[in-house]
Amino acid sequence: MSIRPIVISGHPVLHRPAARVTEFDAALRTLVADLHETMDASHGVGLAAPQIGVGLRIFTYLYENEDGVPPRGTLVNPVLTTGKISEVVPDPDEESEGCLSVPGQAWPLKRADWVRIAGQDENGDPVAFEANGWFARVMQHEYDHLDGKLYVDRLNPKWSRRARKAIRREEWGTDSTWLPGVDEDPFGH
Repeated sequence: MSIRPIVISGHPVLHRPAARVTEFDAALRTLVADLHETMDASHGVGLAAPQIGVGLRIFTYLYENEDGVPPRGTLVNPVLTTGKISEVVPDPDEESEGCLSVPGQAWPLKRADWVRIAGQDENGDPVAFEANGWFARVMQHEYDHLDGKLYVDRLNPKWSRRARKAIRREEWGTDSTWLPGVDEDPFGH
């Protein structure tokens, strides 16, 4: 197991759909262990394989929830079904979202309050559950990474303009990364 660098907005792997996992082997289990270790070191609540430069449909999560789902898990090749997303303007105090691949930034975004997700774990065993509230938000956020989307790609026009300006100011390039536990924590944990 090892902590991997997290790639930052602008890196090509973050902006293209990830490939399905076809081999459930020791290499996959090592990758999943690295995802968990990197997520823990970065104080994240989720981490998708593209965020460490691996274009596969895998993500990990660590989120205490009231849905009866173990708070730590892995989803491989997930399929996500969402509830309705409200048309109401997002509240910056209640609905701001951040991302390890857009470090140090947070922007308000509406998400569905309910999702159903189904996939497999790192051994190929089926995993399926429903999530509500912020846990549903985590599932949607990580799933987006597998489709080559960052949460800033979903912002309404007002917040999108502000986010694009902030990202340009950072001058992140196509090979920008940060290493949890070594580099300064962009979220101040």
